Amino acid sequence: MRAQGGFSYVVVMFLVAISAVVAVRALENTLVTEQRNKEDELLWRGMAYLKAISQYYQNSPGAAKGYPVELKDLLHDTRLVRPTRPLRKLYRDPMTEAEWAVLRDEGGAVIGVYSTSQTRPIKRAGFPPELQHFMNAQHYSDWKFVFKPK
Repeated sequence: MRAQGGFSYVVVMFLVAISAVVAVRALENTLVTEQRNKEDELLWRGMAYLKAISQYYQNSPGAAKGYPVELKDLLHDTRLVRPTRPLRKLYRDPMTEAEWAVLRDEGGAVIGVYSTSQTRPIKRAGFPPELQHFMNAQHYSDWKFVFKPK
């Protein structure tokens, strides 16, 4: 009976080690899934801003087209006889939970937005045609949602 005295201890230690490995793998999978969800939300919100800036520009009255001066101008466009709402609300950057960084043209008007996150993206390919420049970006801050008229 004495020859088997430490066997139970070795089995318990082995089970603890296996449990620790499984827990670490589960945590890694959870973190990757969370980052993928935030990445999808970043793409959706960025495209919402891109479409809103495009709509604001395209619906400019008269021959001269113009960009919004501030992001809040996208919430209620009163330049037309019938006011429009290119964007329902100002979304926050899902990666940093802060305000978006704003890209401006030479006149100071808003032409796009981007995240300030320096995290490396998981998604590297498979973007829609208007976002092909996101391929192989090093950081989420390289994903710039900019409206350029054709």
